[in-house]
Amino acid sequence: MFISTYESSRKLNQLVFAAAVSLMSVASVNAADHQEAPGASARLSADIGDYYVWHEEEQLNLVLTFGTFAAPGLPASFNRDNLYTFHFDTSAPADGVADLEIYTRFSQDVDGNWGMQVFGIDGAEIEGPVETILSNSQITAWAGLTDDPFFFDQTGFQETVGTGIISFDPTRDDVAGLNITAIVLQLPVDTIRSGGGSLQTWTTTSSL
Repeated sequence: MFISTYESSRKLNQLVFAAAVSLMSVASVNAADHQEAPGASARLSADIGDYYVWHEEEQLNLVLTFGTFAAPGLPASFNRDNLYTFHFDTSAPADGVADLEIYTRFSQDVDGNWGMQVFGIDGAEIEGPVETILSNSQITAWAGLTDDPFFFDQTGFQETVGTGIISFDPTRDDVAGLNITAIVLQLPVDTIRSGGGSLQTWTTTSSL
C-alpha cells in the first residue's frame, strides 16, 4: 500500500501553520483555523483545523484535526496526495527550526480501503488501516472521524459583529455534533526530548 521511503525532493507546499505550543512549561501559544486559510476550499483535506498537545506522565499526546466539518454519516477527509508533518523544536533556547519530524500519510488499496503510515523517527514507525488503533513498543496511532472538540458560538459572534454588543453565550456551541478527521499519536516524551525540559511543536501539510 505504501512505498517504504519518503522522497526528500517532495514539494513543500505548506498550507497552514496550526499551532506552536510549549510543553512542560507554563507558556503556550494556541491557534485554530476551520476553512479560513487561503486555498482551503481547493483541498479541504489539507486544511488544518486544530492541533492539541499535552503530556500525561511520560506519554506525549498529539491530536491533529483537518478537513471540513462533517455531519454524522459523511466520510472522512483522506487524500493520498497530502503529507501531514508534526515538527518538534528541541533546541534550548528554542530557535523555531524543527530538529525532529514525524510524518503521516494515507493511501488506498485496490478495494478502496484507506490505510495510514506514520514514520520519521526510529521506533515511531507504524502502518495499518484507518479507524483502527495501531500500536508497537514505541508509538500508538489512530486516524479517522471523531467528534470535533472545537467549541464556537457562531451565533454570538455574528450578533457581536452586527450590533457591537458582546453577545457570546458559553452554553451555545454551534458546531456541536459535527465530526472532523483526526490523526492521534501517543509516544514517550523522551522519544522527542530526552531528559525532559521544554519543546515547541507545530504542524503543516504538504503536497506529495
